[in-house]
Amino acid sequence: MSKRKDLEEEAEDPYAEESSSSEEEEQVQTIDFEWFDPQPENDVRGLNILCTQLFDIDAQLFDVKGLVDLILSQPTLGSTVKVDGNESDPCAFLTVLSLQEHKDNVAIKGLVDYLIAQASHNLSLAPITELLKSPSADHVGLILQERLLNVPGEISPPMYNLLIEEIGYAVEDGEPYTFSHYLILSKTCQELVSEFAREAIRPAKKARKLEINDNESSVTETNGKDGKLGSSVDYFHPEDEVFQKHALAYGSFSYQKESEVADTEMRRAFREMGIKPQGHLILIEATNLPAAYQAVSMPGAV
Repeated sequence: MSKRKDLEEEAEDPYAEESSSSEEEEQVQTIDFEWFDPQPENDVRGLNILCTQLFDIDAQLFDVKGLVDLILSQPTLGSTVKVDGNESDPCAFLTVLSLQEHKDNVAIKGLVDYLIAQASHNLSLAPITELLKSPSADHVGLILQERLLNVPGEISPPMYNLLIEEIGYAVEDGEPYTFSHYLILSKTCQELVSEFAREAIRPAKKARKLEINDNESSVTETNGKDGKLGSSVDYFHPEDEVFQKHALAYGSFSYQKESEVADTEMRRAFREMGIKPQGHLILIEATNLPAAYQAVSMPGAV
């Protein structure tokens, strides 16, 4: 069932012929994005692709099919975005899964155990680790979101708006979606620093400075102590940087399978670009999500 169709993206036509006339206007292609409820009959393949992309090289550690089945089991909660009609594969999705309601589900148990293990290596994620270890104490909603790389970030605010509305309707109907916290699972890219650069900054290790660049969706930490990792973090989802300003805790973690795939063509390509993809977690108290959504919705935020 279609939800709404209200976002258009203009882009240069890659097949447009060059013209010597300076007066010729640039050709643009208009793309309509359409929102739908998750549908088992149409979305299994697309959601499997997007979930695998979200978990990156660690996707093989999870029951991705089981997670997709859970997403599709709650068709009135969450959205898919498509450009070629209802029967096409989604190019993006956003949903929330109750960790309390599904605590005995094999797919959720495996994912929670994984997040606890990976988050334990980053002290800034300690509040998240503690929360996940005692799911009965708080009602955590796990927000899963992913989109194809060429899909613009502008689709994110409408998706979150729909999700917040749908959670409200579900609570009114007595469904178990009164969350105390939301845990957003996402991805970042960490800059890699060469041996030469690390030697150059080593004498000044103690000096530490944070610079926020809102225009480039990056955080720069000068003279850090992350070893081979550099100091710049780029966001696959620009809205994550906005959400962090409203978060109780956030931080990145390395993928478990990183060492096993270090010599694959994809990982070599990332190293040549000087980046290392990582998992990322953002914990937001439920009462702060509306304000976070409003910030993401501001013009130029994503």
